[in-house]
Amino acid sequence: MAKPVPPRPAPRLYLATPVVDDPASLIAGLPALLAAADIAAVLLRLKQTDQRGMISRIKAIAPVVQGAGAALLLDGMVELVARGGADGAHLPGIAALEEALPSLKPDRIAGVGGLATRHDSMTAGELGADYVLFGEPDAEGRRPSPQAIAERLAWWAELFEPPCVGYAASREEVSEFVTAGADFVLVDDLIWADRRGPATALADVAESMQQAYAAATKNAKAAQG
Repeated sequence: MAKPVPPRPAPRLYLATPVVDDPASLIAGLPALLAAADIAAVLLRLKQTDQRGMISRIKAIAPVVQGAGAALLLDGMVELVARGGADGAHLPGIAALEEALPSLKPDRIAGVGGLATRHDSMTAGELGADYVLFGEPDAEGRRPSPQAIAERLAWWAELFEPPCVGYAASREEVSEFVTAGADFVLVDDLIWADRRGPATALADVAESMQQAYAAATKNAKAAQG
């Protein structure tokens, strides 16, 4: 008799901020956002300014995020991670990951995106990336089709240990990527551009994730007999 495969853990949200200049409004709204859904991590996108100014912004935001039980990652800016009290960084490709690993490991998180091919993805895993991100827009705003992203997530989830993250631009993509096997779903404009407000949008996305996960778990159990 085949041993049943244990259900995979429920996927979690990864929230990317808009580009932050003055952090006051973000800080004011973060507690409600972090309470609206199960958010594993926040990716902080900072407007480029002098290092002292950026460090002060990170130090202002970090306790709010970390106090809610989420990790704070910086979008690049590896040299500011430790000085600002962040938990790690997201890197835009293999070269950036290789350069950042000595300063981030073993104490901090090194995630990576910009992985155009399966070979790049496997290289990132072999180097020690803590997660791989699929589906984010490039500098011109182009991204793979949702079907292609889902296929990459399913491939990775089946074969590799490090978590995979799917970048979702719609609620439909959220559900599709959860079904495919994403461990985390990254959202940004889907939340911030919602006219109902980001907390309501986050709660809706979280509900979509829960429904997709429940359906996928039920189907997996049925397939096992």
